[in-house]
Amino acid sequence: MGDNWKEAGLVLMRSAGQESNINLPNVLTLVRILLIPVFVMLLLDPTPDRSLAAAIVFVIAAVTDLLDGYVARKTGQITKLGRLLDPIADKLLVLSALILLVQVDRVTALVAILIIAREVAVTGLRAIAASEGMIMSAEVTGKYKMALQVVAIVLLLLDGTVVEVIGNLHLAGIVTLYLSLILGYVSGAQYVWSFWRQVGAKGL
Repeated sequence: MGDNWKEAGLVLMRSAGQESNINLPNVLTLVRILLIPVFVMLLLDPTPDRSLAAAIVFVIAAVTDLLDGYVARKTGQITKLGRLLDPIADKLLVLSALILLVQVDRVTALVAILIIAREVAVTGLRAIAASEGMIMSAEVTGKYKMALQVVAIVLLLLDGTVVEVIGNLHLAGIVTLYLSLILGYVSGAQYVWSFWRQVGAKGL
């Protein structure tokens, strides 16, 4: 009888562990991922109206990025699934936008390649660090980089729409994107430095 109660307890614990992944922060992250195909479809055949709609979808997706992290920290609903999905969703959103902006000649291929290379390198480095039990927290410059990327992409999406009457959005977007590129490589260097320090401390 006692064994049956133990087994039932284990089942309940597993169920609770599984259900803990179904929370507001993770739902917001999933919404961001689901918005990416909508964004891509709008920008595959861009017109002023579709570009404006794509910008709105992108902004909504970016807002979910702010909300999921805030809610997770505020309510303590931080899960392994959330930690895995959140950066993946961010990269899918930004890199999809960059690739499509290259296709419509609003961003040069070289800039997109440099940004994508940085993201792949840092993601790989953090994966290696995690596999060795090393913690590499997000750098402040990396957060600023992400914010500048979002602003730059929105400005470039709005170029050629009714909103462009407020000024040269293309130039503003490109300048902001270059600033994000510089910050991206600065934060990338910080990740590399943090990685090597921890490798040295562990004697690997």
